[in-house]
Amino acid sequence: MIKYFKYFLQSLVVYIFFIFGRIIGLNLSRKLFALIFVKIGTHFKSKQTILKNLDTFDNELSNTDKNKITNSMWKNYGMTFIEYVFLNSIRKNNSLVKVEGKKNLELIKYRKKPVIFISGHFSNFELMSMQITKSGINLATIYRPLNNIFLNPLMEYLRKKNVCKNQIKKGLNGVRESIEYIKKGYSIALMIDQRVSEGEKINFFNRPALTTTLPAQLALKFELPIVPVFIERTNEKNFRLKFLNEIDVRKFKDKTELTKVLNGEIEKMIRNNPYEWIWTHNRWK
Repeated sequence: MIKYFKYFLQSLVVYIFFIFGRIIGLNLSRKLFALIFVKIGTHFKSKQTILKNLDTFDNELSNTDKNKITNSMWKNYGMTFIEYVFLNSIRKNNSLVKVEGKKNLELIKYRKKPVIFISGHFSNFELMSMQITKSGINLATIYRPLNNIFLNPLMEYLRKKNVCKNQIKKGLNGVRESIEYIKKGYSIALMIDQRVSEGEKINFFNRPALTTTLPAQLALKFELPIVPVFIERTNEKNFRLKFLNEIDVRKFKDKTELTKVLNGEIEKMIRNNPYEWIWTHNRWK
């Protein structure tokens, strides 16, 4: 009962923030909530998790570097948070996201064969699937519902309306749904940077971490290429979205070998820009 009361209060605060953000507009909201999240982030219980994760990432980081990464992460958190209520206007504005690797995207459209898109929780990660659907590629995305039952319906509505209408809840039923979508010619997009209970322990920054093998399993079963995708902010308003070279899964003997390579792709993305990855997640629990 106490848990649900907390969820209710949390959702109430979020709804108030969202309404306030809509009133003052996107640009001012970004600046304000970036500042708010940097200020309050240090008081969250995830502080120790962040420090442990940063030590795993690079145990030679100075305190100055750790503070810089942490503050940048909270700044991005704040901007991404308030951008949810502006996803519709962001989708309509074709100048906000600069796409690199368009040839890779055009090749997927030309072949008319599904692929598996993989990425992590970088920058405003919702814009990756949004841009894929805007390009005309049939897509279904796998997601994990929020624990907060009062807030999750709103987030699902915003995603389905503005990001990708085909949302697949993770889990056994989600695997079945993914297979059905692939058979219908849809590509699948999913984040693979967080801990899963049903995964395999595969090295991530040289430390064993429970990792999903689903993209590897789907890709090997249907002989689908895997396309790593990366997004980052270039300033407070704009983004750079990269579609990297696809991975030919026929080179790999099993899901474990392939998943090791996929973890390596995520590692490279984090090293490229550690300032916009979500360090609050207990990846190596």
